[in-house]
Amino acid sequence: MENMTLSDIAAAVQVAGIGVSVVGAAESVAVTGTSCDSRTTRPGDLFVCKGAAFRPAFLAGALERGAVAYLCDETRAAELASVAPATPALVVDDLRRAMAVASAAAFGHPDRDLPVIGITGTKGKTTAAYMLRSIVEAAHGDGSCGIMGTVETYDGTGRAASNNTTPEPPDLWRHLANARDAHLAAMVMEVSSQALKYDRTLGVGLTAGCFLNIGLDHISPVEHADFEDYFTSKLRIFSQADTAVVNLDTDHADRVLTAADASASTVTFGVNRPEADVFADELSPSEEGIAFTLHLGAGRRRVQLPFPGEFSVSDALCAAACAQLMNIDADKIAEGLAATHVPGRMEFYRSADRRLTVVVDYAHNGFAFESLLSTVAGTFGDAQTIAVFGAVGGKARERRYELPEVAARYVDRIILTSDDPWTEDPADICREMEGALPEGFPHEVVLDREAAAKRAFELAEATPGRSVVLLLAKGHEAYQLTKDGFVPCVSDRELARRGVAAHDLAHPADPR
Repeated sequence: MENMTLSDIAAAVQVAGIGVSVVGAAESVAVTGTSCDSRTTRPGDLFVCKGAAFRPAFLAGALERGAVAYLCDETRAAELASVAPATPALVVDDLRRAMAVASAAAFGHPDRDLPVIGITGTKGKTTAAYMLRSIVEAAHGDGSCGIMGTVETYDGTGRAASNNTTPEPPDLWRHLANARDAHLAAMVMEVSSQALKYDRTLGVGLTAGCFLNIGLDHISPVEHADFEDYFTSKLRIFSQADTAVVNLDTDHADRVLTAADASASTVTFGVNRPEADVFADELSPSEEGIAFTLHLGAGRRRVQLPFPGEFSVSDALCAAACAQLMNIDADKIAEGLAATHVPGRMEFYRSADRRLTVVVDYAHNGFAFESLLSTVAGTFGDAQTIAVFGAVGGKARERRYELPEVAARYVDRIILTSDDPWTEDPADICREMEGALPEGFPHEVVLDREAAAKRAFELAEATPGRSVVLLLAKGHEAYQLTKDGFVPCVSDRELARRGVAAHDLAHPADPR
């Protein structure tokens, strides 16, 4: 990696069409990375002064930890110059874009030496990403594929829970650099609409930019003003991809394919779509998962997924298409798909006597509810189904009406509970959700999520025959976002384990 100076980074920012002025002796300042959190700043970093909550003390802390210069916008320049008068700086007229360009330059554009796959969509990003990672590791060995997404980040040097689906540019480019330096076979990224809209991924050269699907979600004053803004943001992924990978089954497929022309080439996939480059047919669902025939060019392979649903097949096709672009053979693709495990996504916990099945899934919008619950209803037709879920506070208000309405079409009983109420009272959110249920639909409100799951298991035990309990929308998360900030809670995965363990204790398996 070529050593960069602050002057080099200023030139890169200027070439990107961003207004920049240099304060201090930039030519002599060596920059080895960027950061936007003073607690994680390392010696040699260019520190980015960003955010409504930013305070000058953060810059002071970053300098103490070894930052050699800072990047700020014009509104903060005078204040910060008085705080650190001897520190070189770049003052820009577009901080978000400048942060991305500066980070790419400081870390030496690691995307040029590493296959990077970006996946966007209203649902399925995490599952598709884990499927692709499993395929890459089947081909190249455990730990050979990096991942950045909703659940975790792994870059070849460490593994940690993620704070954002797609991190801010200093963290994103640091992870890419770590992956390059660790000689990983690939990096798979979930790319959120917010990341695309606000230039977090600006400048990242994607080997493939994948578009899974589009549905109504994330429409609020703090996310996207309307569906058009949401959709347009997602379509931006193609502008930085060598190959567009497009699901022919998505809504608005024609518009997606038109936008895909921004990439040099396009690969399509779809279920029961022989006109696609990669397609699946002969689907065979069961309670254990779903099998299908995978068509890759002229080749055919039978594939078994460890979770059910046609939407899972769609995610698998996306992963297979990307793997083919990376020259991974069909046998390894089938092997990797069969071995996929996604924390908090379509996780099934089953009692020894098979009377109780618990499904943990991150589904949290109407689109995902429709796909998941229709699959469960079709797969477990004779079982009583009980769904436990809530809706977030402060954003995406449409979920308060969509989720109950969709769930009532497929399940027998609903327990409404808390799900990241943020600044709102969860009781108020649940009252709104109750109003969207059909009159007389069996339901309860249990605000404490742990107690709500316990109540669902009680109802399951009280019913003869089989029961399915669905713990929805939190997945792997072990916190609730409340007015007091992030508050630890028992994860739905752990609640599922407890529920099944209690059932097994009460109903010992027949020793015969």
